[in-house]
Amino acid sequence: MGGVTELFFIMILIAAFAFAPLGYFIYRFTKESGKPFGEIEPHGDSPSAVNDFAEKAIKFVQDKFAKK
Repeated sequence: MGGVTELFFIMILIAAFAFAPLGYFIYRFTKESGKPFGEIEPHGDSPSAVNDFAEKAIKFVQDKFAKK
C-alpha cells in the first residue's frame, strides 16, 4: 500500500508544477482588475509605416482591377 501513497504524492507534485503557470496567470489577472500585465496598448491603434504602405498597395491594386 506504500507504493500507492508514494505515487499519489508524486502525482500531486507533478500536477502542482504543471499548473503553476496557470495559477500565476490567474493571480496576475485578478490582481490588476482584469488586466493581466498592466496597461497595454490595443493592437491597431498606433500608426505604422508598414500598415500605411500596405493600405496604399491594396488601394493601388484595387484601383487597377476596377479600371478593367
